[in-house]
Amino acid sequence: MDRQLTVMAVHAHPDDEVIGTGGILARYAAEGIRTVLVTCTNGEQGDGPGGVKPGDPAHDDAAVAERRLTELRESVAHLGIEHLELLGYRDSGMDGWEGNTHPDSFWNVPVERAAARLAELMEHYRPQVVVTYDETGGYGHPDHIQAHRIAVAATESTGIPDKLYYTAVSRKGVQEMFDYMRASGMEMDELELPEDFGTPDELITTVADVSPYVEHKVKALRAHASQGDSIFLLQMPEEAQHRVFSTEAFVRKVCKVPAPDHEDDLFAGLRG
Repeated sequence: MDRQLTVMAVHAHPDDEVIGTGGILARYAAEGIRTVLVTCTNGEQGDGPGGVKPGDPAHDDAAVAERRLTELRESVAHLGIEHLELLGYRDSGMDGWEGNTHPDSFWNVPVERAAARLAELMEHYRPQVVVTYDETGGYGHPDHIQAHRIAVAATESTGIPDKLYYTAVSRKGVQEMFDYMRASGMEMDELELPEDFGTPDELITTVADVSPYVEHKVKALRAHASQGDSIFLLQMPEEAQHRVFSTEAFVRKVCKVPAPDHEDDLFAGLRG
């Protein structure tokens, strides 16, 4: 290749970088591949101290954002990410929250405007591989959907990335994990998977082994302590965590190089 191998992950909030892409970012960083994390919002709509929610008079958006960005930098250090780029947009909150209507929220920024900023970063770093969410944002979060839109738009407008991937959650794998946890004696009665949760396995093109980096992912997730009360995965036994975190799945949407239909490496077809 005539340019440095580079992966760019485009995420919505501080902490989104860990579960679906923390392993590949840590793995590729360890391999000497340049890793770039673009975080679109500052996470203002996260929990405040004591779990205070947005809308509560005690919730301080600015203080929450400051803390979450500090946590993000710690997470980035655990994952070995080389470059962190902050777009600095306002967190829109979950679908239906009042934050969706704030004029400065990421959800309300014109796609072409935010995509132009991301395109500038693509021009600068020239990533061969870009990773973001699918068109549903994974679970319908407005900021995830917006991150998807700008990543696709910037990929198309620049023509720089050779490969574009959407993060995926194997529907079969999640069901197997729930079965394993029930068999291990964990209380799962209140947790039932919606039938449409996750990605149909026939759509998944790429499964990366990131098992050597499970500890990095766990430490990165713990770095986001202000949101830790809602992170179910940190409450799981170590063996279960290892099963969950040891692989990451993706759906390949753009590929300009010869590569197999099913891969174990996002850089398949791009290495020397």
